[in-house]
Amino acid sequence: MIDSRPLLDQSAETIAAAVRSRQYSARALVFECLTRAERCDVPINSITRLLKVRALAEADAVDAKVAAGIDPGPLAGVPYGVKDLFDVAGFPTTAGAGFRRNAERATHDAMAVERLRDAGAILVATLNMDEFAYGFATVNAAWGTTRNPHDPERLAGGSSGGSAAAVAAGILPFTLGSDTNGSVRIPASLCGIWGLKPTHGTLPMGGVFPFVETLDDIGPFARSARDLSLIRGALKCEFSESASPYKLRIGRLCGWFAQNVTPPVQEAIDVLAAAIGGVEEVELSGASRARSAAFIMTAMEGGARHLPELRRRPLEFDPATRDRLIAGAAFPAEAGDKAAAVREEFRTEVARLFDRFDILIAPTVPGIAPRFDDPVVEVDGINMPARSSLGLFTQPISFAGLPVVAAPVGAHDGMPFGVQLIGAPGSDALLLAFAADLERRGLLGLGILPS
Repeated sequence: MIDSRPLLDQSAETIAAAVRSRQYSARALVFECLTRAERCDVPINSITRLLKVRALAEADAVDAKVAAGIDPGPLAGVPYGVKDLFDVAGFPTTAGAGFRRNAERATHDAMAVERLRDAGAILVATLNMDEFAYGFATVNAAWGTTRNPHDPERLAGGSSGGSAAAVAAGILPFTLGSDTNGSVRIPASLCGIWGLKPTHGTLPMGGVFPFVETLDDIGPFARSARDLSLIRGALKCEFSESASPYKLRIGRLCGWFAQNVTPPVQEAIDVLAAAIGGVEEVELSGASRARSAAFIMTAMEGGARHLPELRRRPLEFDPATRDRLIAGAAFPAEAGDKAAAVREEFRTEVARLFDRFDILIAPTVPGIAPRFDDPVVEVDGINMPARSSLGLFTQPISFAGLPVVAAPVGAHDGMPFGVQLIGAPGSDALLLAFAADLERRGLLGLGILPS
């Protein structure tokens, strides 16, 4: 069946094939993307900067290669955007902080941006985020709140909310974000798209403004599992595909990961597990301690990093970020030592679990996106701030450095939510192949909003 949608609404793989075969020029595609961004971003506020001159110049370079019979790469002509903590040559890297608007301009692109350019992708925009990536809401004092494309009265999640919303709204085919405690997986879930948090340390971090270096990773958002795999290949400069084994051992995390889950999420994961078949329930007993330790490590490292600026100009920080950073900087060193010890214990427990299973399934978030005017998550019967509490199920996983595919699994009242497919360290390709198989079977994936 021929796909009648505009090319910009199709997969990155399809877009690149059309550009390479001269069915569509990269310049025309980028011009269409820029026009759409100016029209469609107003109600959601995902973009902090449109890079018009650069994008059109990169498009012309791709078209020139095609005309010369040179393959521009696997992402030829595909427009994309980056969270505003990736260095973009000629512009300040704000990391979501208003007082960094006039920071020194980057002299080089981040390594990830360089690799995507080498693969033919075209950088079109920088995207909104929580200040210094400290939050799960993308409520930003300087650039405003990014709203959920499925309902502008609800949050998009964060801290990579602009990156997720731009894909969900159909503005960009893919984007890059970062994930420290869930900042790719949470907005992917709340916006109904796909996201990847890789095995810790496996995707290039050069030129990315750090938050908590012991936990930070970058990752893509996309419209499909296959596109995630294509983008990951470009970022790693590896393009071989890995097929799933015939029979995978699948576990479903219960205990901590079954508490505070709303009925629609619980039911959707029930359906998924039943369709997969042979899924065994299993518990990570250290998940609660791991989340607490992740909070401490995040606060301490983040606080220490920003302490000089906090002393110099505290009133220029977003108050919600400032107070959490100051609290983190005040933790005694012993707290960090204890958090590191908990991390090692938890990693040992996780490793034992992966002796028995290839992939684990868990919810990404407890429910649908909170409302903008009531940004809370119910935890143990108490309404807690969404900005700090949406990471209930993501923080323990990234604390162990595991790869995760965040996939759309269902919706309630028109709002999407997702599931985490979790693998052992280094199993990213296996996870993506498994996710793509479930997507082909119709068990995962939701549509992108019409532009």
